[in-house]
Amino acid sequence: MVYYKKMDRKALALQREIERIKKELVGLGDLRPGSLSKQYNVCGKPGCRCKASPPVKHGPYYQVSYTRRGRSGSMFVRGGQVTRVRQQLKNYSKLRKLVDRWIEAAAELSNLRLGQERG
Repeated sequence: MVYYKKMDRKALALQREIERIKKELVGLGDLRPGSLSKQYNVCGKPGCRCKASPPVKHGPYYQVSYTRRGRSGSMFVRGGQVTRVRQQLKNYSKLRKLVDRWIEAAAELSNLRLGQERG
């Protein structure tokens, strides 16, 4: 009997955790997979500052690189959008962590329920 109460408490705790995760997921906001890089360029114009010694390269230019559905892609990001894009990348990372934890909790809960059925 004590064993079942322990399992019931564990199952209840897992259910609460899953509900907490769901609430966090709803509040994430905009998402973007990938990583942000900052790049500097050298142009082809003779006598340009980027050819000086020491060179003063053009930039920074920001670019998001990502892989989605097995395909790689990238896009340039305007300087004024960098903060928002960083937040989207952070939100996506948090999404992945929350979903992984949800899967772990759900599998553990399913195992508990299966164990109770075998009883």
